[in-house]
Amino acid sequence: MFYREAGDFKTSYKADNQTFPIAFDRYRYWAILAFAYLVIPFLINDYWANAILVPFLIYAIAAIGLNILTGYCGQVSLGTGGFMAVGAYSCYKLMTSFPDVSILIHVILAGGITAIVGAAFGLPSLRIKGFYLAVATLAAQFFLVWLFNKVSWFYNYSASGQISAPERLVFGAAVTGPNTEPWVQYMVCLVFVTICAIIARNLTRGTLGRSWMAIRDMDIAAEIIGVNPLKAKLTAFAVSSFFIGISGALFFSVYLGAVEVGDAFGIQKSFLVLFMIILGGLGSIFGSFAGAAFLVLLPVLLKVVGVDLLGWPTDLVSHLRLVIIGALIMFFLIKEPHGLAQLWRLAKEKLRLWPFPY
Repeated sequence: MFYREAGDFKTSYKADNQTFPIAFDRYRYWAILAFAYLVIPFLINDYWANAILVPFLIYAIAAIGLNILTGYCGQVSLGTGGFMAVGAYSCYKLMTSFPDVSILIHVILAGGITAIVGAAFGLPSLRIKGFYLAVATLAAQFFLVWLFNKVSWFYNYSASGQISAPERLVFGAAVTGPNTEPWVQYMVCLVFVTICAIIARNLTRGTLGRSWMAIRDMDIAAEIIGVNPLKAKLTAFAVSSFFIGISGALFFSVYLGAVEVGDAFGIQKSFLVLFMIILGGLGSIFGSFAGAAFLVLLPVLLKVVGVDLLGWPTDLVSHLRLVIIGALIMFFLIKEPHGLAQLWRLAKEKLRLWPFPY
């Protein structure tokens, strides 16, 4: 009875075109933000930070980036792990080369470097698309991992080939290094994911986002009506890579603290983020959050139920997770291609009409 538009009048085009036109949606949005910023930092502990909240926020940024490229612009990419590695290694080189600069600036600059690399690897999209573009981005994934493995300059000639984040402070609190508090990790990632989501939402609703969607729906028709395919595709690759680079920098510096490129940013990472946007919903910012939350929470839930309660072997639970993810991907691709975001939209439509029949 409370989810209604009755009495919720709009007096301007701006008010009618806002992200949350229904008042209840706006109140819910601000309530979630207030809870995330004002309550969770006082309740969070090491387990909640490292197992659920921090990886969820980081993967949400990566999923937003890939969704811009694949969901909004229709350019298939299997190189997400490699672009995350670019962000991680760029952040590491900046941290070690400019120790007096804030880590927050390093993360943003790492995203900018990744945007340049992503735009360069996006050049083949001007000539190829579909399966062939997926193979080209897959080649970028393997090339970038090989590059960071073989060129010792990227990991400062370390004998182990591993990069480790030195300690850096923001407002007197350690953001990276062994002395980082869980609430600091969480707050840094939360600020970045909030800003990235707002930027992505506004980009996709503007002229640039409409040109991406025109290219996605039919590139020849989009070019006929005046959309520049060169600008649309390369900006999609650049913006997508910028978000993915930020997620890679946070994944290395704030979350793990030390990584080895083959283990942390292999092809499995690319498929994981791709599965997030498939399950969450292509072409949806909310779907990026939903898919990231689902695939972060699923292993934790299976461990609690399967290993802790039922006493199943760990390897069995690990294989069961893969089976569940594969089955859900097939289900959503066949029954609901727009993923969890579409299910959420349908639920809201039914709630708006309740108790009347739909």
